[in-house]
Amino acid sequence: MLPPRAYVFIGLNIVRVLSMVGLLLVFASSIVVLVHDVQIFNAFIQSPLHPDNAVDGSSNSTAIDLNQDYILGSTVPNQSAGIFWAILNRLLIIFQVIFLFMSECSWPMSFFDRFFPVLGMEFGTGALGIIECLIGAAVLSHRINTFALVSAFFLFSIGCVNMLVGLIWRQHSKTKRSITSWRNKAKDVLPTSIVSLPHQMTSGSLTSMSMYSEKGAEPAVRSETPQNNHAGMGFGRQGEKAAALKGFMINKPVESLPRYAPKRTASDDGHEETQ
Repeated sequence: MLPPRAYVFIGLNIVRVLSMVGLLLVFASSIVVLVHDVQIFNAFIQSPLHPDNAVDGSSNSTAIDLNQDYILGSTVPNQSAGIFWAILNRLLIIFQVIFLFMSECSWPMSFFDRFFPVLGMEFGTGALGIIECLIGAAVLSHRINTFALVSAFFLFSIGCVNMLVGLIWRQHSKTKRSITSWRNKAKDVLPTSIVSLPHQMTSGSLTSMSMYSEKGAEPAVRSETPQNNHAGMGFGRQGEKAAALKGFMINKPVESLPRYAPKRTASDDGHEETQ
């Protein structure tokens, strides 16, 4: 039986994979629609039924009606620079899809955290879902083929799911679905305040550390070594003996006189004389 955190991790990653699949489908369908629009527009311009291509300026009763809103069989509006805006729309959709796909792959997450925080780790999946719904609605607002229609509707549905996930887990949604979330969860279990008691470390002794709880009422981890063994010896003779038994030698500092003090010389009778 897995813990509830594991089911949340698996569920969020399933939504993540479906989101990546929807983005890939919209990417492929946008390229297909872009190529199809360009081909239809070229055929429309070069068609002999077009009024601009009429011989000797004579009108043809079977000529294509220029008053129609869209070029037949495409998403290109029949207006000034319509093909330019149609192509630009598809290119922007492709660029946004690539950007969102990189965000779902968490690469490079440092770039998103610095320049696009709404797609970084500090924000949840709500902003991601809103952008996916906007892309899906922009694609569905035109008459498109079946492949693009299904891809855009699938992406719009996944965007709604991401918004729901963002409302439930808020800014923690991306952290909970991250692979390193298990390590982060383990770090959160550790006490936030650790107090170590300094002791003298030797080759024959172990360092003992006492960790106290956050309130400081009673220690969380107690040392097994009796407390009396760690009593300080001070700086007197007892401290010197204890240090000598443990292998530490205390040397007597070399006597020195200040520079302004007169030099002392030994006389014949053994006494020092000051010059």
